[in-house]
Amino acid sequence: MDSLNSLIEGFGTALTPTHLLWAAVGVLLGTAIGVLPGIGPAMALALLLPVTYALDPTAAFIMFASIYYGGMFGGSTTSILLNTPGETAAVVAAIEGHPMARSGRGAQALAAAAIGHFTGGLIGTVLLVLLAPLVAELAVDIGAPDYFAIMVLAFIAVTSVLGSSRIRGFASLLIGLTIGLVGLDRLTGQQRLTFGTLELADGIDVVIVAVGLFAIGEALWVALHLRQGTQEPIPVGRPWLGRDDLRRTWKPWLRGPFIGFPFGAVPAGGAEIPTFLSYVTEKRLSKHRDEFGKGAIEGVAGPESTASASASGTISAMLTLGLPTTATTAVMLAAFQTYGIQPGPLLFERESSLVWALIASLFVGLVMLLALNLPLAPLWAKLLRIPRQYLYAGILFFAAVGAYAVSSQPLDLVILLVIGLIGLLMRRFGLPVLPAVLGVILGPSAELQLRRALQISDGSLSGLVNSPFAVTVYAVIGVILLWPLLRKALPRRDRTPVA
Repeated sequence: MDSLNSLIEGFGTALTPTHLLWAAVGVLLGTAIGVLPGIGPAMALALLLPVTYALDPTAAFIMFASIYYGGMFGGSTTSILLNTPGETAAVVAAIEGHPMARSGRGAQALAAAAIGHFTGGLIGTVLLVLLAPLVAELAVDIGAPDYFAIMVLAFIAVTSVLGSSRIRGFASLLIGLTIGLVGLDRLTGQQRLTFGTLELADGIDVVIVAVGLFAIGEALWVALHLRQGTQEPIPVGRPWLGRDDLRRTWKPWLRGPFIGFPFGAVPAGGAEIPTFLSYVTEKRLSKHRDEFGKGAIEGVAGPESTASASASGTISAMLTLGLPTTATTAVMLAAFQTYGIQPGPLLFERESSLVWALIASLFVGLVMLLALNLPLAPLWAKLLRIPRQYLYAGILFFAAVGAYAVSSQPLDLVILLVIGLIGLLMRRFGLPVLPAVLGVILGPSAELQLRRALQISDGSLSGLVNSPFAVTVYAVIGVILLWPLLRKALPRRDRTPVA
């Protein structure tokens, strides 16, 4: 009841004209920046941080939160239409969203993503209001073995359901894990796969890898096939969700938050793991499995709802524990500290009015984003009417700009092209792209958690299964790996009708 009263007071603060204006500015900036490949909400917040010093803390954080949500909305737009994820949380949306766009259903994919973001963010923010104290208690109890088990589950689940065979899925994952090794060892400082190049000491940014594999690889693949015939512009399609689309999407919209919020609330890597797992879940539960990989709308609705709820979870972890689980919340944490505010368990007592105004502004921002993005879905989809050769030339340009903006190093452009060529070869030989991106994102973190767990147990492998949570996760992994054999061993139902 106290939380509800505090939230009502927060709405009184968030709905003032000044704060509504800053929320609207954040929504527009976040959406626009999210559309650009490589320039995600974290970079936007970092660039705007000095500008907000003149604002009061409440207005600054309302704008920051709106940029965070807006960036996730915008990131899914280019991911769906152009196969170019604006940020890593939008990577999964490209798997089904882009085939939908190529078949003339881009507007429906964008609408499913927009409503999914709204639903996931709304439920996630409600969970933030209700569960913030409980999240603080649970997150503290999760250790390195549990994190490693979660990441192994993500590796196995994704590689088992993507591609024409598991071997191709694991081959793609191996490519991603190898790219993730580039840089300095986090524990020893030893150089790995840097070839003596100082610029590679920090590793290859995951944004460059995602943009290279998806955007550059796709553009090169299209360029190789343009000579085989004239490519007509892709039709936009009808700008609304039909009854069948709604029937197939409402359950993924509601399932997504309960996958995304817990992963966002614990320091387990932000939206990447839950969006991958949401995609796997929707494929397992769908009655239209044959459409996956060809444009299944469930594969857009579920992961996008999950990503938005995960954003609510990361804000929960940042506010209740002072732990930034994504780059965006790390910048927000720095912003809190510049105002002399320390997030943590005591924040809700010491800065109650600011925190609840921030949470209330999340609801306001979600409504603004839905009102902005849903009507614009047909307009965004008209990008596909541009002839393919001009469209992909623009993609190459913005991909190069986004990659260069990551660290302003000319070498990043060379790396982008090399990874794009790898993406081209993966398409040529039928290797799914997603496991490679997953390997780059989670590989270094999985290695770090594995080594921490082994250090705690003095090198004993039993240290990896010393908690009920880890044992449960490994049991799920075993079922996934053995399911093809178990399915053959199970007796088949006799479907012959009884006379």
